[in-house]
Amino acid sequence: MKKPLEKHLTLREKILETIRDAIMTGALRPGEKVAEPDLAERFGISRTPIREAFRQLESEGYLTVIPRKGAVVTAFSPRDVEEFYAIKSILEGYAARRACEKLSSKDIERLRTINDRLRHMADDGDIKHFFRIHNDFHDLFLKAADNEKLYELITNLVRKFQRLRYASLSLPGRMKISVQEHDKIIEAFLKRDPDKAEVLVRKNAEYGGKVLMQNDGAPPLKPAERAAALHLDL
Repeated sequence: MKKPLEKHLTLREKILETIRDAIMTGALRPGEKVAEPDLAERFGISRTPIREAFRQLESEGYLTVIPRKGAVVTAFSPRDVEEFYAIKSILEGYAARRACEKLSSKDIERLRTINDRLRHMADDGDIKHFFRIHNDFHDLFLKAADNEKLYELITNLVRKFQRLRYASLSLPGRMKISVQEHDKIIEAFLKRDPDKAEVLVRKNAEYGGKVLMQNDGAPPLKPAERAAALHLDL
């Protein structure tokens, strides 16, 4: 039985939510076609808002729209996963280093407030809201780095691979561990320790990718690597 969609969502948001959920739960598999006629009939609408939703989902890495063929669920290879997290770790680590010098006491308090909200969502297993607020946490220190080109690079990259990040945070225990990782990052910001902040943020991304690959058929991690991947031990 399908979960009812939240009443406050707009029609376009409902379409986005429906397709995202279907992909994340495995109801739609990589390479499978997402049919416009089926969605049009389900929601009783024209295909125009559906095509608009497809374009957004393509930008987020959920779908690939093929001219004259339609939309299919995007398939990511292990190399895609590895390369995304490698680049993300370097760029976000540098942003954290810069932010360490620029974050105000009020900014750091906001990070604590955001992470407290995440802690409650992790306890409740609320992945959808956790993912959105988790983005707010990262967005705050990325903006504080005060480098527009860097911010643009990171946000464009992350937008394309949203699905990977959602999948990584959905793994058992990862939400709670993410909150603990954030606690350490906040402490590094509070102590104005740019080296520590950069290392923590980089490893946060690197290990998130390793855990995701581990659960996607990649060669098994060594016990020490898996322990580090599940929980930063720095």
